[in-house]
Amino acid sequence: MTARKTPPAAPLFLGIDTGGTYTDAVLWSEAAGVAAKAKSLTTRHDLAVGISGAVGAVLEKAKVDPAAIKLVSMSTTLATNALVEGQGGRVALVMIGFSEADLARDGLKAALGTDPVVFCGGGHDVHGNAKPLMLDELEAALPELAKGVSGFAVCAYFATRNSAHEIAARDLIREKTGLPVTASHELSAKLGGPRRALTTLLNARLISMIDRLVAATEGFLADRKIKAPLMVVRGDGALVSAAFARARPIETILSGPAASLVGARHMTGLEDAVVSDIGGTTTDVAVLDKGRPRLDPEGATVGGYRTMVEAVAMRTFGLGGDSEISLEDGGLRPRLLLGPRRLVPLALAGMMHGEVVTGQLERQLRAPNPGRMDGRFAMRTGVPERLAAGLSGPESKLYEAIGAQPLPLDTLLTSNAQNATLNRLVARGLVHVVGFTPSDAAHTLGKQANWDAVAARLGAELFARKRDGRGQPIAASPEALSERVLAALTRWSAEAILETAFAEDGLDGAATVAHALVQRSVDGHEGIARLTVALDRPVIGLGASARLHYAGLPQLVGNECIVPEDTDVANALGAVVGQVRVSAEAGVSQPKEGLFRVSSGDTVRDFASEAEAIAVAEADVREIAAWRARAAGTDTAEIEVLREFRTSTVEGQRMFIEAQILAVATGRPRIAV
Repeated sequence: MTARKTPPAAPLFLGIDTGGTYTDAVLWSEAAGVAAKAKSLTTRHDLAVGISGAVGAVLEKAKVDPAAIKLVSMSTTLATNALVEGQGGRVALVMIGFSEADLARDGLKAALGTDPVVFCGGGHDVHGNAKPLMLDELEAALPELAKGVSGFAVCAYFATRNSAHEIAARDLIREKTGLPVTASHELSAKLGGPRRALTTLLNARLISMIDRLVAATEGFLADRKIKAPLMVVRGDGALVSAAFARARPIETILSGPAASLVGARHMTGLEDAVVSDIGGTTTDVAVLDKGRPRLDPEGATVGGYRTMVEAVAMRTFGLGGDSEISLEDGGLRPRLLLGPRRLVPLALAGMMHGEVVTGQLERQLRAPNPGRMDGRFAMRTGVPERLAAGLSGPESKLYEAIGAQPLPLDTLLTSNAQNATLNRLVARGLVHVVGFTPSDAAHTLGKQANWDAVAARLGAELFARKRDGRGQPIAASPEALSERVLAALTRWSAEAILETAFAEDGLDGAATVAHALVQRSVDGHEGIARLTVALDRPVIGLGASARLHYAGLPQLVGNECIVPEDTDVANALGAVVGQVRVSAEAGVSQPKEGLFRVSSGDTVRDFASEAEAIAVAEADVREIAAWRARAAGTDTAEIEVLREFRTSTVEGQRMFIEAQILAVATGRPRIAV
């Protein structure tokens, strides 16, 4: 009698989501679903610590052999949060063929801030014909620039039609400095130089951050003897290899929200819904339609910047459990304002630093009158010292005064100018501000118990002592203030959801929500004319605090709110159930009659016939898409080619203008054998 063979166990997939506050981990298999899940605090100074905590806990819960894990996939909100909070490394922007006036377009000058920019002669025309390239000024400036930046961004005029000048500048910078360089043609094939430059600038700022995340994850996996491919969720919900994400970190903006959409669809089975994912720093809202999220054809908008990154049509709001709470200026009864900046909650700081925090809060409470900086502290984020390069004198002096433990602002800062300096250090990602947040309000009311409730309540007492325009305390007690804060967060969440819905319907979402009629409808104001506003589909609430903050949501949006069982790890789950998806694009133009020019990848070639040019362009994009698919982490890609022609008719004759050839490759990620 032949012994029956035991069927091999289903391969396990490990999903990780590194958020602004928590790092989540989930073990999942196609056969059994979620096997285990766990959370750990995100440690921005050393991301490996948070990853180790979450993954170590999930492995302990599941009692599995690490060798059984065949794929690791990660989503992250780090890039999104960095752009929302105005953080990132200091980079130099190199503009080839552009003038200083071009900085005023598409928000490029605002995004650049005080980072250096170098203008060089060169670039190409619309057909890819070159102008003289002049890199002497750039080469002379490189030694000094390299001392104060973490990387470079290079954008040349019409680089999507001919990338030769970007490649020359990129190679020169790498040779002379050894620093990371992002060239715009590597990120987008779309026209629009200033917006392409903006996208490239933001990518260069994010490289060191994503590199640290990937390195921390790879290091931890190696320590745990997990020998599986590492994937990262891109902003359109697709998976790419870690190496791919390291080179193009800008594509991970909205990574966490995109993963949450994939997770929401997987957990609920709903085809049509509004998905709202509340985290510590941001709330991300998107519409699920016929089972799929819509991609934004104009490119992702994050932190007020419209990029050229293909991503889900997601609206990101600086609103979360760790949002900064402030008071509206000038009112007799000032409203509470939330976000967009994230603070380290007092409860969390109290848990980590104990008496260092609570002792200072008690000191401030003993003062007879409230102070403007009560309940506020500053502490270093713990990022590598090299990222502090390029600080001004005042910035350097203040940075030196701030340490790893929280320092109260009322003793640290001595002038308004220093407050502005502190804000610049926060924007650079070098310093955290600690203060009262919705998470503290929840701890004060006993609705959360993750951290130090004593520090939270002390912070609530200090905030409640603030004066309104009549000179009266803004709340009668810490509990009354905390109830008001949580109600405000739910209300602001409802407005974010409605704003997204109105925008999807073709309206100006923000202006429509702010209209008095919509405000009266949401408030349930009873007048002679009764007004209601309601969504046509349910809300799927995601995030660890969704059950708390979305409990009062249905009456505000006019439909039910479904919070799935595994809502707290939706992003990590979405990270392991997606597919690899990459694309390649080529353009065919006609510089003069009878000459057809193909621009694909790093090459420009001319042909005598339209048919030959189209055939070569299609072959090119198939080859590039297949190569990118392998680099992105799949060996089983299916490739679809799409063609778009622009033609005209003159005296009954068809005239070719240009064509765009797009190849899209999709497939499941490769797994360890």
